[in-house]
Amino acid sequence: MASLPAPPLLFFPLLAVLVAAATLVPSCEAWRPWPNTLNLTAANATAGVPSRALDIGGSKRFEGSSEFVHLRYHMGPVLAANITVHVIWYGTWSRPQKRIIRGFIRSLSDDSVPHPSVAGWWRTVRLYADQTGSNVTAHVSLGSEKNDRLYSLGRSLTRLSVQHVIRAAVSARRRPLPVNPRGGLYLLLTSSDVAVQDFCSGSCGFHYFTFPSIVGYTLPYAWVGNSATRCPGICAYPYAIPEYFLPPGQKKRQPAPAPNGDAGVDGMVSVIGHELAELATNPLANAWYAGADPSFPTEIADLCEGIYGTGGGGAYTGQVTVDGRDGAWYNVNGSGGRRFLVQWVWHPQLNYCFGPNALDQ
Repeated sequence: MASLPAPPLLFFPLLAVLVAAATLVPSCEAWRPWPNTLNLTAANATAGVPSRALDIGGSKRFEGSSEFVHLRYHMGPVLAANITVHVIWYGTWSRPQKRIIRGFIRSLSDDSVPHPSVAGWWRTVRLYADQTGSNVTAHVSLGSEKNDRLYSLGRSLTRLSVQHVIRAAVSARRRPLPVNPRGGLYLLLTSSDVAVQDFCSGSCGFHYFTFPSIVGYTLPYAWVGNSATRCPGICAYPYAIPEYFLPPGQKKRQPAPAPNGDAGVDGMVSVIGHELAELATNPLANAWYAGADPSFPTEIADLCEGIYGTGGGGAYTGQVTVDGRDGAWYNVNGSGGRRFLVQWVWHPQLNYCFGPNALDQ
């Protein structure tokens, strides 16, 4: 689904942005697709042998390909310097949940992982360059982390208060997050008991850059929430199925098993990937996006929303792997033997959505 509109102020000079900061926080959104209507479960997999989830026949370039998509470069920077992802854990998080997300971030630059890999997925993002010819960096690492276990701004955050959480993390008296405007990327993750403005009704995550009037620096950041108790059928599909999505006379579908055993966090991984890809290629909202109106930026992950494999598009996830051992759905391998389901992104040379698990490689 395309991004929600950002206000026209988005591309005004920085001074105008700072004046409006007290009342307005524009951002770019990550949405989840309408669910796949096919009943695909672990029963489709032969014991011990992964199987494909969807057969689309001879067509292998359906996913997002369109002569009407015109992704353009708007002369802004991309994240060419080595990226360090600093994580803010807001709310209550278990150690296993943190390990899943850390594992995904560490996998982005791990070329030792078997194909198809998370690092292979990131290679498509790396194809994007700025006007100097500098490509998005190949190096993404996990940086410092900050815990906000006491819900310092409460259990209901606005878009503006998200930036206040980041300010508190970089200005804390004890162990503040390092400030790195050139290569630092700040990832705010809220636990399942935290409400965020427009969460579930408008987005599963968003990204933008901080206002110096609030944080003191211009820093690219993203927020992603754990939807496990709020809207898993929207933000953690296919690991949860919406109650309302049930054709008349049919039994309720069973959700796909999550590859890391946590539907909410496994669902977050794809949204995190979505936001990181867009931050890398459009960190200041003036680099790579499609659409004629700059206040409605459709970015490289927005163009492929809901597509996870060959044949994806519309209501179909496309062909993903179903592990015959536990029935888990995934499309990329990560470090330490982990598996993840990450949506595809727009390939700037092929001009369609692409991922390392594509069948026409």
